[in-house]
Amino acid sequence: MERCYNSYMDIQKITAMREGGKILGTILAELRDYVDVGMTKRQLDAWVRKKITDAGAIVSYDQLPQKFPGAICISVNDELVHGAPNSDYALQDGDKVSFDLVIGYKGYHTDAAFTTTVGKASPAVKQMIKTTEKSLWAGIATVAPGTHLGDIGYAVETVLRRGHLGIIENYVGHFIGKSMHMEPEVPNFGKRGRGYILRPGDTLCIEPMSSLGKPYNHVSPENGWDVILSDGSIGCHCEHTILVTETGFEVLTLPNCPKE
Repeated sequence: MERCYNSYMDIQKITAMREGGKILGTILAELRDYVDVGMTKRQLDAWVRKKITDAGAIVSYDQLPQKFPGAICISVNDELVHGAPNSDYALQDGDKVSFDLVIGYKGYHTDAAFTTTVGKASPAVKQMIKTTEKSLWAGIATVAPGTHLGDIGYAVETVLRRGHLGIIENYVGHFIGKSMHMEPEVPNFGKRGRGYILRPGDTLCIEPMSSLGKPYNHVSPENGWDVILSDGSIGCHCEHTILVTETGFEVLTLPNCPKE
């Protein structure tokens, strides 16, 4: 994984990521309203791909060394993350579905995700989504020059633990820029005052992942992509790309996962 070296408020980078982030956020906001019972993963993926190309952006997943079979990750129910969308599975009433999208624009990537339900979902699933989104915003709120990555992880972990959710530790957030995934990693757990110290110009992805049951998971042997919760419980994933500013933070991938 390429390491993200701070270029201290690189204007070209920030401008490209602001523009790309707005494109990404708009696509996800429209997708949130569009997705419904009966739609297939394959149909939703085709819809997203067209939105990306129509906006003049590129499908970042097409650039992976091991080609991903789609433009967006779509993870349903016990699928936690990295869900391959090349499937004719049609969303059922009450399904949980997570969408994780990375796009490229003017040489830089942005990354965001949200989780929602279609039809009549259980109160427990709705509460899980609400709590996981709350943990995302708790992590974002800590971002400023001088913040340790451990401070972010601690904030996310605290909210998830209070919500009695399983905390996924083997998949984490990351820095982002010219590559999709860059070091250092951004865990969803940690101790305050530990880890890399943020500086103005850093761009990172905070992405809490949770489960209604145990956090243990495995990669599907059927397609080698879907990360599945081993106990069959429901998973949740939310994410934003964040810019560290001189005085705090800027969320680059709004308007998805809106703050309540």
